Amino acid sequence: MRTNAVNTLASVRNLGILAHVDAGKTTVTERILYATGTTHKRGEVHDGTTVTDFDPQERDRGITIFAAAVSCAWDGHRVNLIDTPGHVDFADEVERSLRVLDGAIAVFDAVAGVEPQSESVWRQADRHGVPRIAFVNKLDRAGADLDTAVASIRDRLHPAPLVVQLPIGAEDAFRGVVDLVHMRALTWDEAGEAMAEGPVPEDLREEALRRRRTLEETVAELHAGALEAFCARETLSSTTLSSTTLSSATLRDALRDLTHTGDGVVVLCGSAYRNRGIEPLLDAVVAYLPSPADVPPVRGVSAEDETAEKQPTERPADPNAPLSALAFKVNATPTGRLTYLRVYSGTIEKGDTVWDATAHRAERVGRILRVQADRHAQLDRAVAGDIVAVVGLKSAKAGTTLCDPHAPLVLEPPSAADPVVSVAVEARRSTDTDRLATALARLAEEDPSLVVRTDPETGQTVLSGMGELHLEVAVEKIRRTHGLEVAIGRPRVAHRETVVRGVKGHVHRHVKQDGGAGQFAHVVLDVEPLHPEPGGTGFEFRSTVVGGRVPQEYVRAVEAGCRDALAEGPLAGHLVTGLRVTLTDGATHVKDSSEMAFRTAGRAALLSALRASAMAILEPVADVTVTVPEDAVGSVLGDLSARRGRVTDSTVRPGTAVVTATVPLAELFGYATRLRGRTQGRGTFTARPTGYAPTPAGTPTR
Repeated sequence: MRTNAVNTLASVRNLGILAHVDAGKTTVTERILYATGTTHKRGEVHDGTTVTDFDPQERDRGITIFAAAVSCAWDGHRVNLIDTPGHVDFADEVERSLRVLDGAIAVFDAVAGVEPQSESVWRQADRHGVPRIAFVNKLDRAGADLDTAVASIRDRLHPAPLVVQLPIGAEDAFRGVVDLVHMRALTWDEAGEAMAEGPVPEDLREEALRRRRTLEETVAELHAGALEAFCARETLSSTTLSSTTLSSATLRDALRDLTHTGDGVVVLCGSAYRNRGIEPLLDAVVAYLPSPADVPPVRGVSAEDETAEKQPTERPADPNAPLSALAFKVNATPTGRLTYLRVYSGTIEKGDTVWDATAHRAERVGRILRVQADRHAQLDRAVAGDIVAVVGLKSAKAGTTLCDPHAPLVLEPPSAADPVVSVAVEARRSTDTDRLATALARLAEEDPSLVVRTDPETGQTVLSGMGELHLEVAVEKIRRTHGLEVAIGRPRVAHRETVVRGVKGHVHRHVKQDGGAGQFAHVVLDVEPLHPEPGGTGFEFRSTVVGGRVPQEYVRAVEAGCRDALAEGPLAGHLVTGLRVTLTDGATHVKDSSEMAFRTAGRAALLSALRASAMAILEPVADVTVTVPEDAVGSVLGDLSARRGRVTDSTVRPGTAVVTATVPLAELFGYATRLRGRTQGRGTFTARPTGYAPTPAGTPTR
């Protein structure tokens, strides 16, 4: 049976809630669920009764940690909603969500305006080209001011704010809004349960008309069709503050077009906690944000033949087209492995076999679920435009493309940021080591921004993530979900030892006689730094022996023995690097010399030569690039200096400064949190290990 694609797609809205932490995202989501009849009781963050913050850690901490998907219906439309985290440590969750959304509601605090993470998620939405509307929340708070919040949006985010509402009452007296598009008043009772529509209050009528006029002029400047209508009406009659120029329908259509193109951002206001302003917000979602049919066809590359050249391919949002879907989240639950999908084209039914174009294997869809945070409703099928979860996929992970086996396609996966903070993790009981490895692997599967590795030198299991809170949540999840006692600590950095000043003509004679064939080897070594300045790595061995005094097979044995000696330096037992060893002379015995004897002699000779040399300890260093607001440069430079950083470059751009420095890796632990604190969350940095440098205590020992 064919699906009526146009009607179905036009009535779907896939959107996310974006904001700084504590701006009220989750409360807005809860009130949307309540207003649409999806829930019958208001969930409260402070009571731990919200639908979307269902994880025990979210309820304990009072913040959103994991992106949660819910679905509801409003005015004949299906609204698929993702409540995203607001804390900077969980920005990767926002990134994966934005990859599959068609629109977003950006929530701002009416007192604080644009906050640091508001700016970050706005830029993320810019990168993905996601249309947004803005909701200025908490108008009932002391100090709340819509105009100030809108000014911060204009100044810091640089869109054209299109304010379509005027508050009725201020702070505690806030009780409703004037709808400037339809020129009507919307008010709520004290409990926020009932909304009443009426005429604009007389004391606000003049101000409302002035703001409507400002809105029309701004829209006419940005929208050609609105400008034409505006000029035509202006020509026919002289418009005064007592009337409007554009019709409500013309204004609404222009606002929709400007939202889709990103040339303007519709701004609404209210108080989610008091349940005031939610119904107009939902009306704005339906009126202004795009449906799957309004966004461009999804683009990917053909994957019919791994060896053939990849051809760009587009798939329209049509349920009758070949299937293409993107997995953006994986969650392991007690009832099975859930894979969250955005279906871009085609139809997927329970029991279907689909092609995992990323892993190049077939997968069977066991069940399809409509997600309500931690609750699910079974579906028989999902069509283009849907966001659903499926059960039964074994290899799919975030970024996996699922498609029709006969029309393979690979979609661009969400980008994953490089981790910036690491901790060492180990099980308190040695018997739990294997269980910990399994738990860490599952964590990394669910959250691609977590990276688990084993340091080949220290042997530590290192867990890396986007911030200290991110890692704290991950470790706590291991404790709660898997019942493991876990010890965490600061990762050890792998130091090295190097030669600063070597020795020449160092003689070592290896003689061993304990009955039977003995061992004899005589070697003379020169040891010198491999690089002019301490900090270089590598090892070089050469032989200048002449006259066959040491046969070639014994020369190779001496080199092997020297390499054995590099495993443990004389200062602190670290690996030795950055030196050149030259075998200058030696002697053999007709019966007692052997490869084993010369290998032993080479090892012992280099060990004693290193003890006689001037040595230094090296520490790993990284090139760090820090991007901060101009007003925070001094604080950041001081902090880098305190961390023994050496600034190598500094560039000033409009509004920001970029500082490049070489910093010891050991000093970067905890730097992400410190940088965010010094820059109000607006500073970012990248670190790239570049080699080794002498430690302050690593001066020559002899």
